[in-house]
Amino acid sequence: MEIQNANTATKIAQHLLKIKAIRLKPQDPFTWASGWKSPIYCDNRLALSYPAIRTYIKEEIAETIQKHFESAEAIAGVATAGIPQGALAADQLNLPFLYVRSKPKGHGMENMIEGKITPGQKVVVIEDLISTGGSSLKAVEDLRSAGFEVLGMVSIFTYGFEVARENFEKAAVKLICLSDYEHLLPQAVLDNYVSEKDLATLHQWRRDPGNWMR
Repeated sequence: MEIQNANTATKIAQHLLKIKAIRLKPQDPFTWASGWKSPIYCDNRLALSYPAIRTYIKEEIAETIQKHFESAEAIAGVATAGIPQGALAADQLNLPFLYVRSKPKGHGMENMIEGKITPGQKVVVIEDLISTGGSSLKAVEDLRSAGFEVLGMVSIFTYGFEVARENFEKAAVKLICLSDYEHLLPQAVLDNYVSEKDLATLHQWRRDPGNWMR
């Protein structure tokens, strides 16, 4: 798990905080679908409604692909939030685009992968957010099963959980993220989204999210 670069990570964090794509509430936490209590909620799809930010993210994803996966022959988005960002990056790079469903289509061809399937094609997967990596790596598994060569994955943001790092290493998937939790927190303090005294709580959650507030 790598970060594209510190400047990009900080700027992405600043943008996502400004449009409230990332919200921080250490004193009034969110509840995730998994049941975990969390001081952070991230919905990067909001960036699509802000053309300047959308363009910046598109260009950074495209640059990351060119830098780390220069032999890429296609781009694959992970449904649903990875689809628009992946399509934008594919257009920027003039590469074919496809996307991976979370489950097979319930009618017609019952496709898991939408788009042209070309066995042996080198593909980069686009995701908006990495938590544990489970759903993202399921998409990689589906692409590999269809015959694609997965070069790696690019994500807009990651919480940086240790379990995610372990999962990606085990699956032998190179992951590059534009921004992460470690670059987010200093920016959040600087921009007055949280206070210095909140940092201890925010770091505590990051170390053991499954047991935080239990």
